[in-house]
Amino acid sequence: MSQFPPDVYALIDASIAEDQTFNDPTTQAVVPPEIQGTGWLRAKATGVLAGVDVAIAVFQRIDPTLDAKAILQDGSALCVGDDIAVVRGSAAGILRAERIALNFMQRMSGIASDTNRYVEAVRGLKARIVDTRKTAPGHRFLDKYSVRMGGGYNHRLNLADGILIKDNHIQANAFREMGLKEVIQLALARASHTIKVEVEVEDMEQVNAALEAGAHIIMLDNMSVSEMAEAMKVIGDKAIVEASGGITYDTVRAVG
Repeated sequence: MSQFPPDVYALIDASIAEDQTFNDPTTQAVVPPEIQGTGWLRAKATGVLAGVDVAIAVFQRIDPTLDAKAILQDGSALCVGDDIAVVRGSAAGILRAERIALNFMQRMSGIASDTNRYVEAVRGLKARIVDTRKTAPGHRFLDKYSVRMGGGYNHRLNLADGILIKDNHIQANAFREMGLKEVIQLALARASHTIKVEVEVEDMEQVNAALEAGAHIIMLDNMSVSEMAEAMKVIGDKAIVEASGGITYDTVRAVG
């Protein structure tokens, strides 16, 4: 990911401003500008790497004279002590940039690593591990990229990517005496033919209503494993099925 969308550069710049990188009295006081140094980014834990190119971009954004190079690529499996990247040049520039660079890479690698644990837990099944829009503000592109580096798949990037009818949408239509089935039918009638209609359901009554209405994707929300199994038998190949809510590493394979 050597090229980023403008939002990522804006996020890097916001992080630099937040950290007052160019107003660092510690470095200014004790590290003369002529001192040169080398910094190594090394793994302190096992996992999956994500964000090394972002880290390099941070170093070069703060001090364009720094020579920062990746040794490993995003998606690589990490062992303790692995060299990830090396930075050479102004010691002051390296010191000013290191925390921001590490913040990005540690967050992204954490997401990739945790995603990969779930991916490995369902290996051999037809299930996919898919993300959500519950991301840190401003970090969505990077968070979702990190999920892919861990072997997961992306759900909607934003609201424009598809229709997902949730309980709040049903409640908002209660005054019109419209239930789940009617709201789904309304969405299908008004949506572009290029957009899929997904609906969140919580019980078998809603599963049946979603099928009758013709939903393309049915999300089983906060249902027990036995309830999901029953729903899967009813849905069959009539719709794509997603499961959400209360799923842990210990239960994900049973759900899958």
